[in-house]
Amino acid sequence: MIKRREIREAAMQLLFAHDLHGELRDEDREAFWQLHSAMPKLRQQAEEMVQGIMANLPEIDETITASVQNYSFDRLNSVDRNILRLGTYELLHKPDVPHAVVINEAIEIANRFATEESARFVNGVLDRIARIVRKRIATGTSQPTS
Repeated sequence: MIKRREIREAAMQLLFAHDLHGELRDEDREAFWQLHSAMPKLRQQAEEMVQGIMANLPEIDETITASVQNYSFDRLNSVDRNILRLGTYELLHKPDVPHAVVINEAIEIANRFATEESARFVNGVLDRIARIVRKRIATGTSQPTS
């Protein structure tokens, strides 16, 4: 059985590689999956998550930008930025996943791939985004509010 965290971690690593290289060519993806040695279902689900994030990247980045306080989006390190993208995507586009689960998973990924400070930062930003999403749902608006 594939754990959702494994999917999220693989998706975050693919997003990180995209940030690092500016794009992800097919051969880069293949190299990643050979090193990762993931089961086909994990690979498929992680790729679908990355595709969803990339398709909604302007909205996701705008939502993060509106939610980071006293910090510029451009100053975020790539690991934190991509963990936030992953969590924000789920908060905005995966209503079947409880917000607490999304935030907890992002914190755990930050603990594994970043720093303790990153985990606290990710928690704070995603908590603000979750409040925005809950407010949007309660008021019936379809666009994120800042």
